[in-house]
Order: sequence, then structure tokens, then C-alpha cells
Amino acid sequence: MKIKTYVAFFLLFATLVPALVLGQGSVIGKFSEKINGWLSGNPAEVVKVWVDFTDKGENTRLLSTPELFLSKRSIDRRAKRGGKIDFTDLPIWQPYLDGLQNEGFSVISKSKWFNSVTVQTGAEGLYKLAALPFVKKISFVAKGVIATTTGQKNDGIIKSEKRNFSSSPTDDHLLDYGESYGQLIVENIPAVHDLGYDGTGVFVGLMDAGFNNLAHEVFDSLKIVATWDFVNNDPDVGDHGMGVGTHGTMTLSSIAGYLPGTLIGTAYRSSYLLAKTENTESETPLEEDNWIAAAEWSDSIGVDVTSTSLSYLEFDEPYQSYTWQDMNGSTARITIAADLAVSKGITVFVSAGNNGNNPNHNTLGAPADGFSVITVGSVTKDSVRSPFSSVGLTADGRIKPDIMAMGSGTFVASPPARNSYTYVSGTSLSGPIAAGIAALMLQKNDTLSPGYIREVLRTTASQASNPDRLMGWGIANALSAINYAPVGIKEESGLNPNSPVILSNYPNPFNPSTTISFKLPEEKHLILTLYNPAGQVVQQVAEGTFPPGESKIAMDGTRLAAGVYLLVMNAGDKIYTLKICLLK
Repeated sequence: MKIKTYVAFFLLFATLVPALVLGQGSVIGKFSEKINGWLSGNPAEVVKVWVDFTDKGENTRLLSTPELFLSKRSIDRRAKRGGKIDFTDLPIWQPYLDGLQNEGFSVISKSKWFNSVTVQTGAEGLYKLAALPFVKKISFVAKGVIATTTGQKNDGIIKSEKRNFSSSPTDDHLLDYGESYGQLIVENIPAVHDLGYDGTGVFVGLMDAGFNNLAHEVFDSLKIVATWDFVNNDPDVGDHGMGVGTHGTMTLSSIAGYLPGTLIGTAYRSSYLLAKTENTESETPLEEDNWIAAAEWSDSIGVDVTSTSLSYLEFDEPYQSYTWQDMNGSTARITIAADLAVSKGITVFVSAGNNGNNPNHNTLGAPADGFSVITVGSVTKDSVRSPFSSVGLTADGRIKPDIMAMGSGTFVASPPARNSYTYVSGTSLSGPIAAGIAALMLQKNDTLSPGYIREVLRTTASQASNPDRLMGWGIANALSAINYAPVGIKEESGLNPNSPVILSNYPNPFNPSTTISFKLPEEKHLILTLYNPAGQVVQQVAEGTFPPGESKIAMDGTRLAAGVYLLVMNAGDKIYTLKICLLK
């Protein structure tokens, strides 16, 4: 009898006393501040939480053999664009997953980037999780919504039957854009199509609420690389449980649609990865773990550009979510994930949100506050900011959005028929339209890093010289961005042997210094000068007489602002240029 009493007391003690000291510290120390606050109310409901692990076990030995856990395209993308392969790429240590299963927990989703899983449990289960020696931290999975406009349903768009602009003037461009002309001419996209750029060879990923009309006529030539439904855990991204995919159909058509005379998207010949990450069945807030899983899935396949139209901001209790003060680039897990994707060579576009302007603080929703993502606001056909478009500054004082594209009255494909269309508004549309510009740039030069693309888009936008919290650097200009894309001048057969050749600058992008290399066939007096996009001299790099052969010059950019610059080498008889990018 005494033995039974002792056992019962021990079990009760282990459940109710969170200050039990274990290998990694106290149980309470493993809970986030919000979870500790929630537990103090003796809650009875179950919650969805992130469970972070302490390490990746013996998988750390795999770093020298990335081909075992990354696709060739993913590895090649990193090599071309300065992306890194590190601890975040390693798989989660399987014995930790087995340990959770042995304790009765079912894993909902996994993230190798965060070395975490999500599980659903109650208060007692949280204490049980915290007692495991390989568990480092436990925090809530944040909630959010598709970037909606006040008073609108949870599809992130405002529907309108009103025609906002005329169809494409066929004499001006090679393609007939039909009624989609207005949303592309604002960003000067048709002129880039005229040059032959259509996104061919570039992998673009869309994370959305499903795509329920892929049989639409504008998708007849659509190239789909892969699909996955992260809500229902299957490859069907259409309508089958957990809501409808009208929103995804519309956003996809704005970038990938192709039906001359009716609708043409920005990057209509790119190849697409489609991920359903959201449950639109009710007003239940969306969960960030699906988006993070989709980002990792896209990375593993080798995606080049991603576009997403989600907003993780304030949501009604009891759901745990983010506030405008959290929009600092360092708090929201989905924002950290978006920046991680950029570090791996992926150019990430995010809709700013449809929360309008607040003169006192930002109205952004994560991950639009990311340090490295390209945040896109919305303008009208008259190049005026859409009233619903979210604004910065971020909580830590950075300018957002980065650029603007048309999101008011955009012409898109819609359910239910193969030939049904509508006009809609929202940053959900301006985001993918802008993302397509990056695909066009990468078709021209697939070595462009995400940071370089962002700086070029900013530098060539409509108010680059005076960015602000309402429109960032201004409306994107696809033609200027394409023309700004660097073309390295390298020594090769057929070049004039009496001409100096700029070989490269390394690294590029750089911070704060880079090395300029060039080769001369004979001794020459050279002047090397750095110009900003406005044509102003910002730095005299070097002047002097250089010997034949290869020379190297170190250039310090500590006192320069981040951006794209033109290095001009005056050799007396000829001028040679090189575009370089400073990131800070």
C-alpha cells in the first residue's frame, strides 16, 4: 500500500512541479514567455507548439557530403548565388523523432532549418515534453491570415467587375496582353518580354491557399515541377478538404498565365512549384509551420524565386500571434525562415499586406518585415499607392515595403469555368507580379544573388532617390532592372588583345570590401572611379600606371550606402565598366 502511495505521489509531483531540474536546466526555462503565461492560467485546451531540439546528433558529420541531403539543383543554386550550406540544412536526428513517438506524441510537421517539430498537446503534455533531455525550447506556433483587406473575406482580395484599363495596344509590343496589359505596363514588363525574356529555365514557387482551377485555359501551357498540400499532406493542391483554392488560382495566373489576347503573366514560361499551405475552410487563423515546411520543400527541389501572400499579425484571442511591435525582422519564426531561404540563394517575395496606413506604426504582417526578403506593396493603374497597401517602418526602423507593383483592379483567372475571369485587388496580386521580374532577371543571368536582385529592383524603382514608409523605393521598373543586370567581362578568344579586360570583382555582392581584378596587355595609365545610379562620383578607387599582366586593387565600401554601383575604368583610349553591389 505504501509503495502504491509513493508511486502515485511521484507521478503527480512530476506533472505539477515545473521547476524540476533536468539536464538542460529547469522545465520552466524551456518554455517561451507566452507559454509560461498561458500555463499560469491552468488551461484545459490543447495547443500547437514548436519543439526545438538541442542538436542534430550524428548528422553533423554529413556537412562534408551535402549531396546526401540536398538536390543537385539546390547545391548548384547555392554555388552560383553565394548561398551557404550549413547546420540548418542537415536533417533532424531520427532518434529524437523516435523519442517523441515513444512518449506518445505525434509529429505534425518538421523543420530542419529550425531543428524543430510541431506537436499538439495540453498542459500536462508540455511538461512531459520539457522533461526530455533532447528538447531545448517549446513555443507556440503563431497564427495568421491571408493578406486581407478590412471587411473582406479571408481570400485576401477585393472583387470587382469594373474594367479598369484598356487592352493591349498590339502595335506597341510583340505580345497581345488583352486586359492584363494594364497591370504589366505599370512595371514596364511588356518591354522586357519584347527582348525575349519570359522566365524560361527559372523555378518559381508559390505558397498559397490551394489552386483549384489548374484546368483554366490560361494554364494550358503551364510547366508544373511539383505540387504538395501541406494541410492534408498529399500532392493534390485543389479543393479537397480544408477550404477552397480560389486565391491561389488568381495569384498564379498573374505571374504564370498565358493566353494571348486575354491574359499574360510576368514569367509565363517559368517552371512552377505549387504549395498549399493554408486552411481556408473557416476563419481559423493560419499556421506558420505549413509555410516553413513549404519553404524547405521548395529549397530541396531547387527553387529560384518564391512568392507568398500571407500575413501573420494580430489575431483574436485565444490564438497566439504577432503584433506590429514584433515586426522587427528577428521575432516571427516565419520571418526568420524567409531570411534563411534568402541565405540559401532563393529570392523571396512577400506581399506587404492589406492593412492600410497607420500614421503611428507599421501595418506589416510577417514575413514582410524580413531583413532580406523583397516586400511588395500595391499601386493603382495610375501609379498611386493603393489605400489598403500596408506600410512601414519596421519596428526596428527599416524602410518597408521595398518596391511596389500594381495590385488594384488586376485581371486574373478565376473559378469555376475554364474561361472565367475577374478583377481583384490586393497586395496578394502585386507580390507575384513583381516576383516574375526576378525570374526574368535570372533568365538573363542565373548567377544573380537575391541581395543583388533586391538592390537592383530598389535602385531602378520610381522613387529610388527618396524612399519612404508608404511606397519604399517606389514602383518596380522591369526594363531598367533587366538592363542593370551585370554582364561580366572576361578574357576569351576573339577579344582585342590590346584592350584591358575587367575579369571580376570578388566577392560580389560585398560588405564592406571587394577586390577588383583586371589584365593589361601592356603598361597603361588608368583611372578607376565609382559612380552611383544617378551618375554621381562617390569614390575615386585608384589612379596610376599599371604594368602588363594581372593587377588587383582592394576597394573599401565602409562609407558607402548599400546599393548597386558602376565601376568605370578609364584607359585613355577606351572606357570599361563593371556593375558591383554593396550589401549592408
